[in-house]
Amino acid sequence: MPVVFSFESISLIIMAASIGIVVFPGSNCDHDAYHASKHIMGQDARFIWHKETSLGEVDMVIVPGGFSYGDYLRSGAIARFSPIMQDIVRFANAGGPVLGVCNGFQILCEAGLLPGALMRNASLRFVCRPVDIRVESTSTPFTQGLEAGEILTIPVAHGEGNYYASQDALGRLEAEGQVVFRYVTPEGEATPEANPNGSANNIAGVRNAAGNVVGMMPHPERHVESLLGHSDGIRIFESVMGQLA
Repeated sequence: MPVVFSFESISLIIMAASIGIVVFPGSNCDHDAYHASKHIMGQDARFIWHKETSLGEVDMVIVPGGFSYGDYLRSGAIARFSPIMQDIVRFANAGGPVLGVCNGFQILCEAGLLPGALMRNASLRFVCRPVDIRVESTSTPFTQGLEAGEILTIPVAHGEGNYYASQDALGRLEAEGQVVFRYVTPEGEATPEANPNGSANNIAGVRNAAGNVVGMMPHPERHVESLLGHSDGIRIFESVMGQLA
């Protein structure tokens, strides 16, 4: 049966999708992702423990933020070898939509599903505040309902969000439209001051070549209700649900 969803005067009719939210030791945004998926979007969300070897029947996977394995070796480096990752790679290679947020972005880079790497913030300090990001690519399930150039306000909370890739790799990412989000001022300018972590080219999120895997440092699941000050994050969930319906 269709699920009727109403949010701030926006009414959508969508079919319930099955969303798998992966949980590692040290994950701390898994329940935020569950709340956004289940209680706000009305979808069939469930947790998937990292020791499982199969995702089961899911339409989408979220690799949430946190500090998997305490970030003891390098952010995402140990989680990349968790048993569930083999099936996430299979799901992604088959075209399934995968969203990695913050630590999830780091994990997807470590697993080779996304290009580049995340290093320590240029300030060497943890940063936790709302930032403005500009939509650069709508060629993903998570942004197909947005407009290129649109600016979203979404919070960051990380110590290792400094996106790095070689100059050649950056050139390819830019040329092939794989940069999905970029840190900007409220007016939409990609300035050094708007960059919270020193990321190359102010990059806040990227996609794989096929467009079905997206990683981003900002946390859309934390800005899904106006009660929290902003609700721009819901746009990303609406976008992918619109495609899965």
